[in-house]
Amino acid sequence: MAESEPQADSSQEDGTALLASHSFIVPKKEIHMVPDMAKWKRSQAYAEYIGFILSLNEAVKGKKLTCEYKVSEGIEAVLSLLNTLDQWIDDTPPVDQPSRFGNKAFRTWYSKLEQDAEALVATVIPPSLSAAVPEVALYLKESVGNSTRIDYGTGHEAAFAAFLCCLCKIGVLKADDQLAIVFRVFNRYLEVMRKLQKTYRMEPAGSQGVWGLDDFQFLPFIWGSAQLIDHPTLEPRHFVDEKVVNENHKDYIFLECILFITQMKTGPFAEHSNQLWNISAVPTWSKVNQGLIRMYKAECLEKFPVIQHFKFGSLLPLQPMKP
Repeated sequence: MAESEPQADSSQEDGTALLASHSFIVPKKEIHMVPDMAKWKRSQAYAEYIGFILSLNEAVKGKKLTCEYKVSEGIEAVLSLLNTLDQWIDDTPPVDQPSRFGNKAFRTWYSKLEQDAEALVATVIPPSLSAAVPEVALYLKESVGNSTRIDYGTGHEAAFAAFLCCLCKIGVLKADDQLAIVFRVFNRYLEVMRKLQKTYRMEPAGSQGVWGLDDFQFLPFIWGSAQLIDHPTLEPRHFVDEKVVNENHKDYIFLECILFITQMKTGPFAEHSNQLWNISAVPTWSKVNQGLIRMYKAECLEKFPVIQHFKFGSLLPLQPMKP
């Protein structure tokens, strides 16, 4: 298992000097067939990625979105990047077309990102680490959906988590940014992705329909359930109560996700979101959180259709973990 904390450099100068001589590479696809999945599960990339997810899970336990935390320059720079993506949606309205789903204007929006991703990422990464820009920018491009199919799913979400993990590895984001990474940056990313999904009527990528947890996201349910651990009054059974969701969604990512689902889907919750409905019967949030982490590994990280699209570079390499 990787360090469960993104590294805070006590010797920032040494770290930067080391990275300055590091050979960055543009990440590429390396999982081509189902047997390749064994390499992924033993890889440094897998250990780093899951370690990053779990360290953020620890950091947000029992904390509200509205609690106080530090917002560093690195966090501000990533938020500014996400605001730019949001503005581009306003600048690229959907086009009139016969089919209801998959508005082709998304391709126009995406081509702007493809063209400008490195320039955007260069506003986040200091000039001394400019060699890292192409490597890190690739994860940003992968994190917003597929422009051919006009779809979005948990593989794209994983690319954004990988983007943040890489920013931690090169020291742009630090260990004391953890709350802001989830509460400000990831939350803002979710807002932008929801706007993309609604504006361009994006299809869920690889959706399992009613048997999936959610059409588009997974991580906010993990971190959102961690926030609710040991809550004095809110229990898992309460999240299917509309009044509870309306009163508390500004404090808890999990409830914000539920609100979005109920706005986007019609009919009884138990029918359109069966897996979540089942989770509401789990007695405690800590059991929900543990179960969701297991489910995330099984349904996302260990599924070939998701991981075949993941890209590997120097920061998240496919090499085996050192014993």
